[in-house]
Amino acid sequence: MTTRTQALVDVLRARIVDGDLAPGRPVPSESELVGEFSVSRTVVREAMSRLQAAGLVETQQGRGSFVLARPSGRTFAPEIGGSRADRVQLLEFRLGVETEAAALAATRRSEEQLAVVRRAARSFAAAQDRAADAVGADFHFHSAIAVASGNRYLADLVGTLGEPMIAMPSARLAGEPGSLEQVVSEHEAVLGALERGDAETARAAMRVHLAGSIARLGR
Repeated sequence: MTTRTQALVDVLRARIVDGDLAPGRPVPSESELVGEFSVSRTVVREAMSRLQAAGLVETQQGRGSFVLARPSGRTFAPEIGGSRADRVQLLEFRLGVETEAAALAATRRSEEQLAVVRRAARSFAAAQDRAADAVGADFHFHSAIAVASGNRYLADLVGTLGEPMIAMPSARLAGEPGSLEQVVSEHEAVLGALERGDAETARAAMRVHLAGSIARLGR
């Protein structure tokens, strides 16, 4: 089922593809999008976050958001299966992508980008008893790191995978007390390496985190 956020993302992306929103041009303001699509400001902010993660827009503090480039009409959009084997293969794929994204982010991230990663980590930690919120915060953490890598292909890839790339074992979905504590610790290790600008530790910490996710799928 398409959410209101994803529907807005799809419309704005189509406008960029069609050239209605040309590279370098500003994206309609938050107020304009709220009025045009009858959605909340939260929906608009989430949609802009996804477009930024996909490398389609850039937000400049005090100026608004601007289109970066017109994407191809075709995108990498694999169907994410629900079986354990499918999820393991997806995590193996992410190991090859996100470990390098974390290493690049450690040396390239801006203070503003680091703040976005930090907020996502804190949101995830605060959502330990709300699995649905935790999924969104977990995705924001990973997509923010991809954006901070400074590589638009990495950002686009992670953004295209979207929230379905987050694998939630049954214990976590059931809200088992303390079930997210290990993941919070792993996020903190990645964040700490980014804060220190330590690329090798960031790479290793992300590998530990995603390998841990594979192990947790069997629980």
